[in-house]
Amino acid sequence: MTVEISRDPWSALDDLLGVEIVTAGDEGIGPLAVYGRCSTEDNQDPETSRGWQVGNARKFVEPLGGTVVEEFFDIGQSRSVPWERRDEASRLLAALKDPHRSWNAVVVGEGTRCWFGNQFSLIAPRFAAYGVDLWVPELGGKFDARNPSHKMLMSVLGGMSESERQHVQARVRAAMDAQVLNEGRHQGGRAPYGYVVVDGGPHPNPRKAAEGYRLRVLAIDEPSAEVVRRIFADYLTGEKGDRAIANGLNRDGIACPSARRPDQNRHRLADGWQGSTVRSILENPRYTGFAFFGRWTRQETLIDPDDVAAGHTVRFRRSAPEKVVRSRKPAHPTIVEVGEFVEAQLLRRSRAAGGLAAGRKLERGPKRTKRAYPLRGRVRCVICKRRMEGTPRATRTYYRCSARTLVPGSPVLENHPKNVYLPEAAVMPPLNSWIGQLFDPENRDETVKALVASQHGTTKAHISRKAAQKRLDAAETRLKRLRAAIDAGVDPTALVEDINQAQAQRTAARAELDVYRAPELLTEAEVYAMLDSLEDIRSELKRTNPARLEELFAEWRLEGAYNAERRTVDVTIRPLSRVSAGVRGGT
Repeated sequence: MTVEISRDPWSALDDLLGVEIVTAGDEGIGPLAVYGRCSTEDNQDPETSRGWQVGNARKFVEPLGGTVVEEFFDIGQSRSVPWERRDEASRLLAALKDPHRSWNAVVVGEGTRCWFGNQFSLIAPRFAAYGVDLWVPELGGKFDARNPSHKMLMSVLGGMSESERQHVQARVRAAMDAQVLNEGRHQGGRAPYGYVVVDGGPHPNPRKAAEGYRLRVLAIDEPSAEVVRRIFADYLTGEKGDRAIANGLNRDGIACPSARRPDQNRHRLADGWQGSTVRSILENPRYTGFAFFGRWTRQETLIDPDDVAAGHTVRFRRSAPEKVVRSRKPAHPTIVEVGEFVEAQLLRRSRAAGGLAAGRKLERGPKRTKRAYPLRGRVRCVICKRRMEGTPRATRTYYRCSARTLVPGSPVLENHPKNVYLPEAAVMPPLNSWIGQLFDPENRDETVKALVASQHGTTKAHISRKAAQKRLDAAETRLKRLRAAIDAGVDPTALVEDINQAQAQRTAARAELDVYRAPELLTEAEVYAMLDSLEDIRSELKRTNPARLEELFAEWRLEGAYNAERRTVDVTIRPLSRVSAGVRGGT
């Protein structure tokens, strides 16, 4: 048999082997899908971004015979988010599995907007598995997995994308830090409770001012600012914690921040004050009038440490102290003085250093009751030092201290009766009579002298400094004992927690001693002026309205100690914020 061989031996060989030769450009690239992305941080119009990315893709593939037949474009997605977690990118990946899709290749407008870090190396094999080509402008053509140069270039492209993002973040943060430090500028976001954002005039940037942008500044919202002052005042009494203050605000019907400003708190339930809300107000230094920036920072943490490809999630956490920026001068109106704010922070630090032992000393917030108790939370049992609770008995009211609520095994139980009762009817008449006499014209001079004299040695700052010194001495003594135990042979690792707690207590006490100074004492003239504002006390006492008396006693910070054995009540009132006087009254 004779086989006729063609004049072109390569053509004959191709025919024998069944190899089909396709000349490049004969049919073109064909139909393609285009992918792009625009994040919320780009500071540009998504439609504009989409337009130029799709335009770049068309200019790249149309001369090669390509036609864009479908678009996938993510808006509001950071480049650091994996493709599986982007809406349009995940839709594109799902379309790869469809054998009837209308395209067989994908083109992008700009590679750095689509891939980040090592994302391309995780995505490209999936496209290859379904026979879909990837066209990247930075490569000048189609990605070839067998070309080591292509792999290297795409790896560099991912690193450039990650570096670009980090540089943009650093530049923006540096600019915002400088604006806060030098100008005290409000950087946007929700205004702290107690403030509102108002128009501050044209924007200082001429370009933005020409475009109509306005500067935004903080101004005081007086009704809510008064609540902030009340929160700090209640906390600085040293008797109430965050929850007790929140309970008091709810009891008085004061709207919580999310209820007062629902427009800027859509993510809240507006279901009343919480202890965490009070805590955030007490720890916010912006109430001092200075601008602060960077107290909270966004941190990216792995969703699954065992699966790095799953990407990161963003969480807000407290920044390190060195990352927080404060303006050099006051930037907005002050609600809380700096000294008062510092005192509150020292008190919080002191309680935190004391751990649960310090937390147990705080008074519980009063519960909502149907009737008013004038001495509610005002009388303590001498035996156990706890506050007595109001309880009704038929038509009479008593204040009770029950032994069953004491901690089991407490040494106080040995001398504590089952129940200690103080009848309200026995103590209120002599108490009101004594208070009325203090402010009678014939007793004013004596009362003023007692109030002025009581400033020496009993002022709040003096008492606080004395208490801080006592805590410092106790912490030093505890540390000495722990060191002695280590010297005696105790394993140091077993005492690490105790040593850390004692050192924290010592640090907090030293900080308090550094802050507290000798207070300014009131003169007799100032005390007389204050008493003139209380001239209607006798009329208020005669009305014997329990609810009103409860408010008055709270304002005067009346405190009583009931001795059940002697059947006497020692009463002290502090009607002025910087002076106090104490007088006993018997029942």
